[in-house]
Amino acid sequence: MIGGSPARSSLERLRTELEVVHFDDVQRRGGGLEIEVPRDRDATFEPVIVKKHQGRLDGFNDTVISLYARGMSTRDIRGHLEELYGVEVSPELISKVTDAVLQDVGAWRTRSLAAVWPIVYLDAMVIRVRKSGSVRRKSAYLAIGVGVEGQKEVLGLWLEETEGAKFWLSVITELKNRGVENILIACVDGLKGFPQAIEAVFPKATVQTRIVHMIRNSTRYVSWKDRKQVARDLKPVYTAVDREEAEAALTVFEEAWGRQYPMITQSWRSNWERVVPSLDFPPDLRRILYTTNARVRKLVNGKGHFSTDDAAFKVIYLAVVAAEKRWTRRPKGWAQAVNQLALHFEGRLPI
Repeated sequence: MIGGSPARSSLERLRTELEVVHFDDVQRRGGGLEIEVPRDRDATFEPVIVKKHQGRLDGFNDTVISLYARGMSTRDIRGHLEELYGVEVSPELISKVTDAVLQDVGAWRTRSLAAVWPIVYLDAMVIRVRKSGSVRRKSAYLAIGVGVEGQKEVLGLWLEETEGAKFWLSVITELKNRGVENILIACVDGLKGFPQAIEAVFPKATVQTRIVHMIRNSTRYVSWKDRKQVARDLKPVYTAVDREEAEAALTVFEEAWGRQYPMITQSWRSNWERVVPSLDFPPDLRRILYTTNARVRKLVNGKGHFSTDDAAFKVIYLAVVAAEKRWTRRPKGWAQAVNQLALHFEGRLPI
């Protein structure tokens, strides 16, 4: 019986045991669990743990969604609940719970955005999605903005077969249609034509190629024994005081490694005008510009492949929600950085 024991300790123990059970119908392997609700003379007793006519314990949906957000498939979640609690939950029910997330995704992807974003990171993650019996590679596009007050927010999410400047143009256009009027600095990877796509929609934006992309691209074809030293020797380039010092450091690097790895200096020089804008800013602001979407990547990369595009949207959206919960603090040094931005982009910040 639930709620009728005179022993307080027993009641508290029973309440604890029930509160950790998170499955759909209050069931066991053998069928439904019968609950006797105590009655009093005035018929005023109301059960608290399992309410009248309640067929699902509180927290079930949140638990299923939490497991799903961690990359567990419908089959995995079902097995987890059965192993942990000894209950059977239908795959249809789990799908129904997670499908409710798609309604949130739709509203979230079309919501209005603030007019001014000092910094916007534009990036793509390669994911794998099953289609027509085979697993194909797709790109999940993310736009992450840092607002005037320093709050970080994922502005949008898109899926496409391949990453390309033409598609990025449609992404940038969509951001503008949703209310974005001004981007001060757009941090991008080294995709050819990407800067032009941004400048076509936001002509005053400063386009900064992400340093982490340049480093990753530079070490891609370096032998394992040289990789750490090459990375160390590149550091004076992107940590230089100004553009002149950076160019001198690149020349020193070329003298040391140019014959063995000519592609590295060629890459940096061909992208030079998109690499050096960050050198115009003090260290506080540079550090913020080097930020990546590593937290979202970490939550998504554990997934082998997605069964459908909708499944990918659900998991990545939930990963975004989880990441944003951790982005409650402004970036370190933001107070100084926003003042530096106000001076550099005079009249473009509403402060």
